[in-house]
Amino acid sequence: MSDTFTEIRYADKDIGAQRRALWITVTGNLLEWFDWTIYATFAPFIAKALFAPANPVSALLQTLAIFAVGFVARPVGGLVFGRFADTHGRRTALVVTMLLMAAGSLLIAFIPSYAKAGLAASVLLLAARLVQGLAHGGESAAAYVYVGEIAPSASRGMWSSSFFSSITAGVILGSLLGVLLTQLLSTQDLLSWGWRIPFGFGAVLGLYTFHLRRTAMESEVFRKTKRHAAEKTSSTKFSRAYFLNCLRMFVLLSATVVVYYTWLSFATSYAIVTKGIAAKSAFIASLAAQLICLLAMPLFGRLSDKVGRRPLALVTTVGFVLLSFPLDAIFTSSGWSLFVAQSVALVLFASVGSIYPAMMCEQLATGGRGVGIGFVTSLSAAVFGGTAPYLNTWLSAMGSHWIFTAYTVGLNVLATIAILFMPETKGADLQTSGV
Repeated sequence: MSDTFTEIRYADKDIGAQRRALWITVTGNLLEWFDWTIYATFAPFIAKALFAPANPVSALLQTLAIFAVGFVARPVGGLVFGRFADTHGRRTALVVTMLLMAAGSLLIAFIPSYAKAGLAASVLLLAARLVQGLAHGGESAAAYVYVGEIAPSASRGMWSSSFFSSITAGVILGSLLGVLLTQLLSTQDLLSWGWRIPFGFGAVLGLYTFHLRRTAMESEVFRKTKRHAAEKTSSTKFSRAYFLNCLRMFVLLSATVVVYYTWLSFATSYAIVTKGIAAKSAFIASLAAQLICLLAMPLFGRLSDKVGRRPLALVTTVGFVLLSFPLDAIFTSSGWSLFVAQSVALVLFASVGSIYPAMMCEQLATGGRGVGIGFVTSLSAAVFGGTAPYLNTWLSAMGSHWIFTAYTVGLNVLATIAILFMPETKGADLQTSGV
């Protein structure tokens, strides 16, 4: 693969090169999540443009079903690109996934409406989401590992916080665009063509980031491990301890992705359609809450470098066990209630979200780090994250929203137990840590 993409190599201790690599990675990650989030944010408009005219809730459910279908491809992407990253390098995998994400966004931007293309519009949307699902699964596999491996061990938590900070920034960018478009365009213009703007914007920036990633450094941890493996002519061994660590991470991620997709990427659409909050008020309230989350991320990341990873993870899971029902009670039909509930929820999530790359990289050995992290992150997102918006909307329409809240609490109880069985790994040497 080194003949396909130009790789610039840097000195082992070149902190400037490491920071540049971090910046390129999180910029691409921002765009990946910008594209992923605008689909959820503009779901009410996409539903009316690309599906048969029907009950608004029914059309939204169809749109969210395709949102969930995109997640089905994520475990495949996580496995394929995770193994690809373990074999050919983290950087090369990041280059390919960015190209796929940009292609998916470009397709969505130019899909003809249902009025012009009929069922073909829905089919093309499905195809684009599957491509993006593959790309997103691969991005999770490579980016989590890459950020964790290039970071200095003493500040790995702080560097890792940039990963979900970029995710939050991508969500904020999508929300800002939502506010801007609702201010400048009429509802009819949004339904006709305005909702396409974010996808075209994401495609252009994605192609630019693809170019930047081609010149990024490779992880030195990966290079040394590959050289050592070649000298020993050995292969990666997936032990019982390896699979147990993957299982514990899967349980933790399953709980927190439900929280993430409920309170970060889907809260705005849910507020508009189910709670009846005006689109402008919902976008502004959500944007303010996301900014608070963005500020909290580096603080939690730095704290984890001092007190460890497990305490920060427990803050999130125990917090949602105790506060999920109170947050639902606060969230009524006003923009202010959305802001308060979403702010509390996102700060709780930031506690564990800030340390994901560090925590997961420290649990697994280098040779199986990409495929392990890629699979557990993608599978948890597919099974629990992708279905969360659909379940939330459906149960609310049935008058049984409390079931979804109880479901969230139950998952976080299981995640709390999983964390208690995880070893503390703060400051571990990634060359020798993990199983």
